[in-house]
Amino acid sequence: MSVLTGYNLRSTLTYGDIYGQILIWLLVVFLSLASGLALMGAAHVTAGMVVVGSIFVFSLPFILFAFTTTLLNHIALDAVSQEEFAAHARGLRAERTPEAAPARGSDALVPGLL
Repeated sequence: MSVLTGYNLRSTLTYGDIYGQILIWLLVVFLSLASGLALMGAAHVTAGMVVVGSIFVFSLPFILFAFTTTLLNHIALDAVSQEEFAAHARGLRAERTPEAAPARGSDALVPGLL
């Protein structure tokens, strides 16, 4: 039996998960611009600006909420056993030691120039 010591945090989010949300929000933006320009062309400049501004103000929180909930729904926590955790820690230590780092140029071979 292996003892669990931690969790591996990973994201399973793909572009296709938010593609529909982006398309719908762009549709809302273009419809609001079209309605605002139609009102501005009909000599209702103030009403057109109010329509465009209000649609942007009211749609932005919804799209931000949709993006964040989609992102949070695609976060996966995988349990990591003690053996996997120790192997990962050994790998990190090996990457940080100067002996494991490759020499950079000819200056690394000359003592005293480090």
